[in-house]
Amino acid sequence: MQHKTHSCHPATRPALKLTIKPVLKTALKPVLKPVLKPITACLLALFYSQTYTSTAFAQTAESKPEAVVITGSRIPRASLEGPAAVTIITAEEITRQGYKNVYDAINNSVQNSGFTQGEDFGNTFTPSANTISLRGLGPNHTLILLDGRRMADFPIAYEGTVNFTNLANIPSNIVERIEILNGGASAIYGSDAIAGVVNIILKKQSQGYNLNVKLGDTDRGGGSNKRVQLSGTANVDQLRSLFSLEYSEREPLRATQRDFMASRSTPSATLYRKDIKSGKYLDLGDACSQLSDLFEGTQISYKTSKGSYCASPRLSPMHWSVQTKNQSLNFFSSSNLDLNADTTLFADILLGKNKTENDTRSPSWVSSSTNQSYFWNKNSNAYEAWSKVFAPEEINGVNRFNRLWDDQSAGINLGIKGVIPGTHWNYEAAYSASAYRSENVAPRTLANIDQFFLGPKLGLDAAGIAIYAPDPKRLTQRLTPAEFDQITSASRSSDSSRTQTLSLAVNTELWKLPAGAVKTAAIAEIGRQSFDNLPDPKINQGVFNTVTKSDDVRGSRQRYALGAEVYVPLLKEVTASLAGRYDDYHFAGRKDGKLTYNGGLEIRPTSELLLRANYATSFRAPDMNYIFKARGTGYYSSTTDYYRCKAEGQELKDCDYANYSPGANYVQFGSPDLKSEKGKSFGLGVVWSPSNQFDVSLDYWNIKISDMVVNLSADQLLRDEADCRTGKRDIGSSLCADTINRIKRYPKDALSHAGEIQEIWVNPINAAYQATSGIDISGKYQLKTSAYGSFIVKANYSKTLSKKSKQFEGDALYDDLADLGNSDWRDKLITSINWVKGDFSNTLTVTRYGKIPNGSGQYYLSPTGIANWSTVYQANKNLSVSVIVNNVLNKIKYDYSGGWPNYPVGSFSPVGRQGWVEVNYKFGA
Repeated sequence: MQHKTHSCHPATRPALKLTIKPVLKTALKPVLKPVLKPITACLLALFYSQTYTSTAFAQTAESKPEAVVITGSRIPRASLEGPAAVTIITAEEITRQGYKNVYDAINNSVQNSGFTQGEDFGNTFTPSANTISLRGLGPNHTLILLDGRRMADFPIAYEGTVNFTNLANIPSNIVERIEILNGGASAIYGSDAIAGVVNIILKKQSQGYNLNVKLGDTDRGGGSNKRVQLSGTANVDQLRSLFSLEYSEREPLRATQRDFMASRSTPSATLYRKDIKSGKYLDLGDACSQLSDLFEGTQISYKTSKGSYCASPRLSPMHWSVQTKNQSLNFFSSSNLDLNADTTLFADILLGKNKTENDTRSPSWVSSSTNQSYFWNKNSNAYEAWSKVFAPEEINGVNRFNRLWDDQSAGINLGIKGVIPGTHWNYEAAYSASAYRSENVAPRTLANIDQFFLGPKLGLDAAGIAIYAPDPKRLTQRLTPAEFDQITSASRSSDSSRTQTLSLAVNTELWKLPAGAVKTAAIAEIGRQSFDNLPDPKINQGVFNTVTKSDDVRGSRQRYALGAEVYVPLLKEVTASLAGRYDDYHFAGRKDGKLTYNGGLEIRPTSELLLRANYATSFRAPDMNYIFKARGTGYYSSTTDYYRCKAEGQELKDCDYANYSPGANYVQFGSPDLKSEKGKSFGLGVVWSPSNQFDVSLDYWNIKISDMVVNLSADQLLRDEADCRTGKRDIGSSLCADTINRIKRYPKDALSHAGEIQEIWVNPINAAYQATSGIDISGKYQLKTSAYGSFIVKANYSKTLSKKSKQFEGDALYDDLADLGNSDWRDKLITSINWVKGDFSNTLTVTRYGKIPNGSGQYYLSPTGIANWSTVYQANKNLSVSVIVNNVLNKIKYDYSGGWPNYPVGSFSPVGRQGWVEVNYKFGA
């Protein structure tokens, strides 16, 4: 991985070429929606029976250096440098440095310092998706592009709040390189480009056919994987085509497959009967010993000061997917057709199908859970609560209650490009569309489950509590899989999202100045985005054991944009660039328009030295999930009640209220009146490149966001509540007042759930401010020897110098870097050394992750280095064999301070050492 720091050397690579291939009418149906229909129909009619291709912009005469378009500008340039730093990850580096896929490479970049919940986080709204958080500003403040085009958002909001782009299913064998631009770029790309832009550049050409097979496993067991890729080309006269097919499988990894989290120090309750008024557990007789073979023989009778109940230390680990099970199939096709020297047609298609399976919650039953979770026992004349967790032995295996996701995606590009006849203007007219569909199968208990255990309902008492006369033997009786099937089923929800854009881009040289040509580019866009969240109708029909309603949520918005930029060589040593763009969004019966601009300056005192500076304004249109969400309710898979832990003097790792599951209920409201967020960024940098063998760069960056939409995570709200109630924060501050108002608790003298969290309100508002700054350092050194081969040493380092925020205008700035609840990386370093000698290429990559807070939020965990190794042997011109080992030293970052699962979830991997053997064979070239 390297910064684009070859500041003083001309580019030798050709201009970027965007390529696509038409898709069958049925595959296009989800994305070709009402807007732009006439133009779309014309384009489809033009391309339907043929295969086409394109280049991004027509090249100038052959005698001139070929231009290259770099992320952050639409003007082709003869050199790779720019006023803002761009980091590049090549396709070769993705494999050589041990990255498992495209997401893994971007996630490990030094610019990605923010904590995110990915597909392997466990309890999350989006376990089949992965995303990033550049500079720790959240996944919704980074613009993700595929060959310069927007992709459809993942149809389910991240953490149930913000829209984001899924990076989980982009096949690596179609990627030429990944470009990461730092800072705001809305003046070029529009909304979302506040923290930066990630542009995944796809391959435009290949020779012959290529077959790649990769097999891998883990040193500690579980999580094995395999992948097969086939790619090739088909060129006929002026037609050039490329295709790629990828299939991959990955086995799941459960917490029970790692010894340090295979059991909990405090067993989790599996079976109990409780008297509500006294709070004491009622005797179950010998039920626990009679059922001791359940939960893999770990069920015991657990005694407490309030009585005993059945419990198992293996319950939570048995139902925790550290790594999801995954199966994916992806297809990419790209074609170019040159009509003449000045005109090219292009088409491109990317299709994906992905199946994901995970388990993060044990199947269980709590009596009368839809009505206070307790009942009046007519036989004992007391209010009681009964609970049972169904053991794997009772339900036909631990996988019986897994959740399933079936995701499908499609993307197309169609267009024509070339030179406007009789002029020097290059143009590209394109239509792009992308769609995503996710279907979720979630196991649920049925509405008859109370009757199954408690018998017929006999009515309600004066307080509205259900009355039963149950047989206690029914609670302690072993279930059969057939009985379990009588009281469970599954809901099937369908979520989808779509985006489409019609664009016209032009560029040219306006005139010559003594120092060079003045260049300009312009773009006009019309676009539409929409989404649908359609829960299973049976949820609201009383079929399942729940009273929480799920509403259909859908929305759409249109956008119109005009933009222009200019590049001016003021002097031989000084060049300037300026860009501006106006975006106009229409949604929810109103409009929201934003004008953004940026400027850059490049100064070259000598041929080896570049000084650069940039300033940009940016914006983010309100998330559609925020705008169109009605009153949404649900529950978190797990919750930690920090206030009750502190109030009762319990350490977090041993607290009775830490990570309890199922977690607290939440209520979320949308707001159609939200305004766009506004961003500002600036940067200063220096690049020294005395030769092609050595370069080094230093860049300072500063990003600010105002009118930021706040929808705090439940965990952060609960941490803040504990600080406010215990005096760590000023309880009279506006932040504390808002926080306490959002967390609703049962009265301390309530008959049941006394003092417990009733629900958490997470409605969004435009109120927050956030600012962050830091430095990036990058360097490369290349050494060639006749006796020992060639060496390339690279290093990339990023450090966040400051990060401050406030939730409301009147609040004091809060130091997020000093916050021991902030899990973002403070700094990150990646170094690699590549040694090539003869037919062997060896690469050692070491990533040093900076300090992060421990689980209890009391101190920092020390920095940790993870080493990856790869060796590629080129057996002959067609065959190569690679051996890749990730986490060579088999390191696990343990953290017992916050209790189970005893490692920093989401920050470090619990997998340990992984290894792959990869075979690549080329033929037909």
